[in-house]
Amino acid sequence: MENGTFTLQEILSQPQAWASALDVLKASQADIRRFQPGEYAQILFTGCGSTYYLALSAAALTQELTGAPARAFPASELWLNPDIVYTGGKTLLVAVSRSGETSETLHACRAFLDQKRGDLITLSCYPQTPLAGMGTLNLVLPSGQEQSVAQTRAFSTLYLGTMALACEWSGRADLLDALTRLPEAGAQVLENSAGLAGELGQDASLDRFYWLGSGTRYGLACELSLKMKEMSLSHSEPFHFLEFRHGPKSMITDSAVVIGLRSARNGQAEGAVLDDMLALGGRVVDLAFADAPLFPEKATYRLTLPAPLSEAIRNILYLPVGQRIAFERALSKGLNPDRPTHLDTVVKL
Repeated sequence: MENGTFTLQEILSQPQAWASALDVLKASQADIRRFQPGEYAQILFTGCGSTYYLALSAAALTQELTGAPARAFPASELWLNPDIVYTGGKTLLVAVSRSGETSETLHACRAFLDQKRGDLITLSCYPQTPLAGMGTLNLVLPSGQEQSVAQTRAFSTLYLGTMALACEWSGRADLLDALTRLPEAGAQVLENSAGLAGELGQDASLDRFYWLGSGTRYGLACELSLKMKEMSLSHSEPFHFLEFRHGPKSMITDSAVVIGLRSARNGQAEGAVLDDMLALGGRVVDLAFADAPLFPEKATYRLTLPAPLSEAIRNILYLPVGQRIAFERALSKGLNPDRPTHLDTVVKL
């Protein structure tokens, strides 16, 4: 079997996985609506590794859409350092795990329940696992199941699940309806980005990758940076856009590439950061939707994504692009992205 067989299939099948997950989520609408953000002092999202980065974006989106206080922590912090997490009052905890077996997440949820801190919602991809039976509401999205170690399809499918929660809780019927258009948009993005991913991933002159994303996109930038590390063993770091000027830009050389997950609302300010990195001699990949201002004008690489959807829900479309770049980088280095070095599918303590 060729290197990356499973990973490539899992990346390319995401639109179908999303469509299946949306069917599950639609059937669970009434159960999801039983949890109203106004009844809680805070909403917490948690996970480990990839799903912690998912939690960062999920919390940001939930607060943006509902106005309710929402934060994200690694599950190990909930378990080992609860005093920095819980504020008093009733908490809604949303725990995310691909396997449903990750030790830190299980420890965190058990402690949360034992201490009667509030209500628990779980999201996972496998039924009959410990996490899938722990919550007041357990959402299982089997279409995210994977054979690869590094998460791709599972991450985006579970993230879609948290997006549906935020849309339900905010009462945004328009966004809920628009979620059904994501599979078609995802298929288009996969087709349009294949050339860029191959060209960038196979460029042996690059030795460091920086992923920039702000707002709800920061957690996604973290995840794509992790994919580059896991699959290709490359130097890769994530940053908020404007934070990159505060020190990290010292790492820019002609072998460095800055990949910007640029928004429409703040696209000009974010593009100015990319322009600065071009001026310092770095290379820039501008990933933006069609309604973002054209900026920077001299990007080394540019991929314009379709913009028929609200910015609140379309950020998921950045994921297949970054995943494919990391995949191509791994193959160009003779590595097997299906089985990254030193990694296990599930971390059990």
